[in-house]
Amino acid sequence: MPLKPGDKAPDFTLLDQRGEPFSLRRALRQRRARHLLFFYSKADTPGCTAQACGLRDVAADIGDTVVLGLSPDTPAKQAKFDEKNGLGFLLLSDSDHAVAEAYGAWGEKSMYGKKYMGIVRSAFLVDGKGVVAEAWYKVSPKDTAANLLKAL
Repeated sequence: MPLKPGDKAPDFTLLDQRGEPFSLRRALRQRRARHLLFFYSKADTPGCTAQACGLRDVAADIGDTVVLGLSPDTPAKQAKFDEKNGLGFLLLSDSDHAVAEAYGAWGEKSMYGKKYMGIVRSAFLVDGKGVVAEAWYKVSPKDTAANLLKAL
């Protein structure tokens, strides 16, 4: 079920690209900053690279907003993606896509007439209290950063 503004953001703990656990609840308690969670399907693919690099490029314009990328990729693959593109934010491994499902970012997709389950490119702005401030589903890679800037 899709999340909408005003909903409580589902908590999670996932490994980042360094193999360290990241907990949304703990991060919000320690630092009452906004968090942008963006779900992407696969590191180092053209669309996902454009999306992540777009967010990297607006980092100086988003204040204390914390950017988090989530995908089914392993921490090692995400570390290579981060190093190659100099992203500078955490990439989290949602290997069983449980977090994507909780956020409504996992669903049926179609390519060349074949249906399969996968990441629905989505982004969520979570306020410092853990409430969804904005939810963007089926967002284009280039619009993720623009939507964030507009919301701030």
